[in-house]
Amino acid sequence: MTSSNKENPKKLTKKDLRGIFWRSMPMEASFNYERMMSMGFAYTMTGIINKLYKSKEERKAAISRHLEFFNCTSATSPFIAGVLASMEEKNASDPEFDPSAINSMKTGLMGPLSGIGDSVFWGSLRIIASGIGVSLAQKGNILGPILFILLYNVPNLLVRYYGTMWGYKLGTTFLDKMSDGLMNTITYVINILGNTVIGAMVASMVVIKIPLAIGGGKNPETIQSMLDSIMPDMLPLALTFFIAWLLKKKHVKMMWILLAILVVSVLGSFMGFLKP
Repeated sequence: MTSSNKENPKKLTKKDLRGIFWRSMPMEASFNYERMMSMGFAYTMTGIINKLYKSKEERKAAISRHLEFFNCTSATSPFIAGVLASMEEKNASDPEFDPSAINSMKTGLMGPLSGIGDSVFWGSLRIIASGIGVSLAQKGNILGPILFILLYNVPNLLVRYYGTMWGYKLGTTFLDKMSDGLMNTITYVINILGNTVIGAMVASMVVIKIPLAIGGGKNPETIQSMLDSIMPDMLPLALTFFIAWLLKKKHVKMMWILLAILVVSVLGSFMGFLKP
């Protein structure tokens, strides 16, 4: 990028932001177990990427950024897209901007917004809308399914639309007030938050228990209790690091790793050396 970009910064319009809103609709249409919703999120950002970056290399770099792991409640994802759109705008105009901050910001926002979005939309609104819809449908009232669709999707659409707009405004205001030193500090803090969330996910979602007993007696010590006394969740952490190491090897495909996990899990449960 040249210095003229900084003198004549590229600006996104409300039409561009509406493009983010519309492209966010099929966010979960392409879902995979390696990078979750990354393809849907990258598609959401394609409109502003094509506007902000003119060279093929810049566009490829931007798309690659947004093809990294992404997983968040679909309704709250446009807020993240709005914030990142403001950062992409800054990156396209300021040659001193650090593009790695974009993914750091995305990682930091995913966890908190997923917690809020899942609680509101999946945990509360869906159940309330379903209860009202089913109670009416049981009585033969045609308003049952109609009310369910409206009660769930109208708030969903409003959060998507205004989330996009507020995310962008928050991002631009935030970035305009930041100095380089503050940006580095916030990026560092967000990285810590992201790693904390990942660590919590490993401890709660990766389950490995070895019930094999050591010695005899009424209450023999098991391998699992011995490992837990050294460090709780040692095996899930070790497995996570091992899989991360394998993923860095270009010749090891994700499909083979998933297949190996499935085979070892089934055999371990069947033969008794792993406890579900």
